[in-house]
Amino acid sequence: AVHSLKDVPYQLPEGFALAAFCKREDARDAFVSNKYKNLDTLPQGASVGTSSLRRKAQLLHYRPDLNIISLRGNVQTRLKKLDQSGYDAIILAAAGLIRLGLKERITEYLDPKICLPAVGQGVVVVEVLEKNTEAFQLINNINHHDSQQCILAERAFNEKLEGGCHVPVAAHATMHHQKLTLTGLVACSRGKHILKVTQTGVDPIALGHAVAQSLIDQGATELLRSDHAHTRKINLFNQT
Repeated sequence: AVHSLKDVPYQLPEGFALAAFCKREDARDAFVSNKYKNLDTLPQGASVGTSSLRRKAQLLHYRPDLNIISLRGNVQTRLKKLDQSGYDAIILAAAGLIRLGLKERITEYLDPKICLPAVGQGVVVVEVLEKNTEAFQLINNINHHDSQQCILAERAFNEKLEGGCHVPVAAHATMHHQKLTLTGLVACSRGKHILKVTQTGVDPIALGHAVAQSLIDQGATELLRSDHAHTRKINLFNQT
């Protein structure tokens, strides 16, 4: 099975394994707009579409005035909604646009200092059955080592935090001269509180756990728990 890695849970079903991590495409988020050239030129109260709590939290932290509106569907559907509705801009993964031949739609690549990517963003991964050793070995031949090391650090970070795609957690690792640098982030979805840590190391798993533990020591677990409770109350209110 072939997946966009950012959509793969940190806990795989028993008997499955990730056999190969393809070379990472641009991991950044993309600002897409038909009217404005970048995030900073958006007017006060501009409407920005995204379904990601991670993006919402960081955008509101940077620009509390923005009106973040839920936006769902595949890439083409989201672009169509931008073109036909009242969104001033939408935020998508740059890698998805590039791979679909839609790079020209990217108005600005968001600086990770403003919007840190999701765990695994920009990487295509191949999953196999662990018992199928022949397939595992064959697929492993296309594995990109540096991308794999970065992803192992990011996923170890996410696992330690017990995060997922429904909480505002972000992580991005890079490798330079065989040394990893990992930045991890935890936020509340309203953007008022953000915790961020950057550390370097050689062992990806140890580094991921260390960055997560540093955030936990700063109150990340309580922040995520309180944010989840707040979001649940809003969802229940909207349902009634």
